[in-house]
Amino acid sequence: MRDGSDSPSSGGFQAVLVISFGGPQGLADIRPFLENVIRGRRLPPQRVEEVARHYELFNGVSPITEITRRQAEGVRARLQARGIGLPTYVGMRHWHPFLADTLRAMSQAGVRRAIGFIAAAHHCYSSCGQYKENVAEAKRTLRERGLPDVEIAYVESWYDHPGFIGTLARHAEAALLALDASIRDRARMVFTAHSIPRSMADCCRYERQLGETARLVTRALDRRDYALVYQSRSGRPEDPWLEPDVCEYLRAERARGLEAVVLAPIGFICEHIEVLYDLDVRAAEVCRELRLPMARAQTPNDDPLFIETMADLVRDTYERYRRFPPLPIVLGQSIISR
Repeated sequence: MRDGSDSPSSGGFQAVLVISFGGPQGLADIRPFLENVIRGRRLPPQRVEEVARHYELFNGVSPITEITRRQAEGVRARLQARGIGLPTYVGMRHWHPFLADTLRAMSQAGVRRAIGFIAAAHHCYSSCGQYKENVAEAKRTLRERGLPDVEIAYVESWYDHPGFIGTLARHAEAALLALDASIRDRARMVFTAHSIPRSMADCCRYERQLGETARLVTRALDRRDYALVYQSRSGRPEDPWLEPDVCEYLRAERARGLEAVVLAPIGFICEHIEVLYDLDVRAAEVCRELRLPMARAQTPNDDPLFIETMADLVRDTYERYRRFPPLPIVLGQSIISR
């Protein structure tokens, strides 16, 4: 590990931080994890218990942690092969390894500047802004403990990156091929993403970026029949959220003659309990009830093409700051880099 004395022309980066949501790793973790997720929000206890039961169906183990670790290791190896020797760290918002613990480990290891990769392709407060706030809070904890700060430079938007689109298209095509050949050509691509409050969606690029991702994947597949729907709605029933819900959509479209469907979760880059429950349990049950043939595309996970995409984005950030070091902003007596 370097000691932070890198020249400004190199960008001075000493690590990569992959930032993700986190998930429980056993039955005993479920309720403490959910307490972290809902902290500061008013949800009825019965709703919390309902979600807890979803996790119990999978023995309380979310695959997101292990997949994120594999993604981080894949990025490290590919950067190393390109002559960029940066260790990778994983920090989670809601479960171990917590962001505050990871930032502390980075600081104690001598990391002073790192490239941040937020595990969400589409921008809204919940998917990106809140993650950055959590990083800022973890950095404040460092200062309170008298530890050196770790500056984070984030990768730029990648919802339309060819590698991301190519990965989604490849997984959607694999799901399409899983359908019986007699109905394959009549199947509709139904892309899913996490619903968010309408008030939040009206103030960000989330819907537009999801729509562009869906359009690009459909074009890569040379298909025309597709839809964008939402899953994992939470919050108060009276508050408007992005619609249609995936299950409501399937019921309505089956009644209009929909013959087969491929569910492709383009709003997620890792398998986790929300994807597994909402699509593989809830939506699959609806399709069985409706006798609607269904196949489900996998999320990007650690597909080699997606790992290459992640490494490309990190490398681009590394090169950008090497060519154009961030300018300091003077606030009072302190100097802060963008």
